[in-house]
Amino acid sequence: MPFALWCVLAAAILPILSAFPAKLTKEFDNAKPRDPDFWKDGFRARAAAAQANGYEAFPLFAVAVVTGLWQGGNPEWIDNLAGLFIGARMIFVFCYWTDRSTPRSLAWTVGFAASVAIFTSPAWS
Repeated sequence: MPFALWCVLAAAILPILSAFPAKLTKEFDNAKPRDPDFWKDGFRARAAAAQANGYEAFPLFAVAVVTGLWQGGNPEWIDNLAGLFIGARMIFVFCYWTDRSTPRSLAWTVGFAASVAIFTSPAWS
């Protein structure tokens, strides 16, 4: 199975992991996991935003990988770009957690560009 498909699985799990550290407190009530008051400030709000953005980025990435492989894109290029996407998303989450907006935006741009490159890879590879 291509590495890029494993990256799709990683991209599906990453949003869950993005919010997980914020839940590691006695103040988190698992009976009300979406309580807006819990998620409204500071690190918790940033973790929730990172999670939401991960869910937003996932469909394009997943479709890009399937399309790129299905339409004859170079599997080696697709694997490398998928790895770049996952790396960029991990940096993105870390930057969100640590409140670093400029590097976060740069990481988002790299991830988005990787998805577009994977999707279009059958045309250029």
